[in-house]
Amino acid sequence: MDVNAWTVFVAASLTAVATGLGALPFFVFPRMSRSWLGLSNSIAAGFMLGASAALFWEGADIGIARTMLGAVAGIVFIEVTRRRLGHEHEHLHLGVLRGADARAGLLIVTVMTAHSFTEGVGVGVSFGDSEALGAFITAAIAVHNIPEGLAISLVLVPRGVTAWRAAGWSIFTSLPQPLMAVPAFLLVEWFEPVLPVGLGFAGGAMVWMVAVELIPEAREDLSDRFVAAAVTASLAAMVAFQVLVLA
Repeated sequence: MDVNAWTVFVAASLTAVATGLGALPFFVFPRMSRSWLGLSNSIAAGFMLGASAALFWEGADIGIARTMLGAVAGIVFIEVTRRRLGHEHEHLHLGVLRGADARAGLLIVTVMTAHSFTEGVGVGVSFGDSEALGAFITAAIAVHNIPEGLAISLVLVPRGVTAWRAAGWSIFTSLPQPLMAVPAFLLVEWFEPVLPVGLGFAGGAMVWMVAVELIPEAREDLSDRFVAAAVTASLAAMVAFQVLVLA
């Protein structure tokens, strides 16, 4: 089969839809009390740290300096975003979310959307190399997107967002994938050198959000030992999942 821009767009669109599957558990357990918020934040933090480790590893394999540059830019981006939202969070709205909950929702959506740009570039660049590599990378990203969608839902649902809306927001964060995959496929020689910068940016943004948002919030509702245990367990699960997917 000849690979063209339309093929790449459809493949990347499937990876975006897969992100919405992460909300499936919440269709079974649609109501969550605020007491679950600390546990949900801890598990989401572990998932995001695991995803960040994979991004840094992949980026460093291409270019360590460019990955580090991207990571610093990602940290600065999230910190600036946090500070701007911090001054206005009492007036923020995100669907049914208000105030501090809206701030947390906006941050997770922003971070994961930024992350999706690099995944879209990855799909396009891989198809530019060969159809077989493109198909493999697309499948790996699609499966990898499911726990990322779960991480998003873990932040949104305990704060009052319905499972349907959480699935919609999860898919929304992955829309850059088909949008970036096509130009990356058509202009692979231009996009390939900047890929490690994007990987580092997404990883740095996620690590910083975990450190300054999710874990501090989790510690307000759970003991430090419980938070550490939940983060460690979910981090280990995410790493094991990625190893199985890429094996």
